[in-house]
Amino acid sequence: MTEPNPIWKPHVTVAAVIEKNQQFLMVEEQCSRQLVFNQPAGHLEDGEDLITAIKREVLEETTCQFVPSAVVAIQLWRKNVQFSTFLRVCFTGTVSEPNPSLSLDDGIVATHWLDYDHLNLHPQRLRSPLVLESIDHYLSGQRIPLTLLNSLINI
Repeated sequence: MTEPNPIWKPHVTVAAVIEKNQQFLMVEEQCSRQLVFNQPAGHLEDGEDLITAIKREVLEETTCQFVPSAVVAIQLWRKNVQFSTFLRVCFTGTVSEPNPSLSLDDGIVATHWLDYDHLNLHPQRLRSPLVLESIDHYLSGQRIPLTLLNSLINI
């Protein structure tokens, strides 16, 4: 019999639903030897607050400056019992134009503006079910004020 892990903790990640003209900013990235679409997203780093993390991730993955305006969803997901659990804080906001002097993060192949129908027609191309779920929350008007987030860490 295997002893359970005495300290369980999910991976904390951030993501951004960014919409312009009924299209969503997506990154095409390499994951498990296939190309998938995801929102700009990534892991919270040690000493970082959630807002700093999402601004950094969007910049690294799209070369755009991100200004968050609200939280769209806080999601808990695990693919199956053999996989890690993720706690994902999903933001919305606006972005600048891409900065041509910056390069995309390792693993990011390209950025695309895609409409909901395109994403919905190709669910096998999405990194996880959280991609469409967070867009659905966004489209339903769900917005949580950023003032909900409090950071009491020394940055």
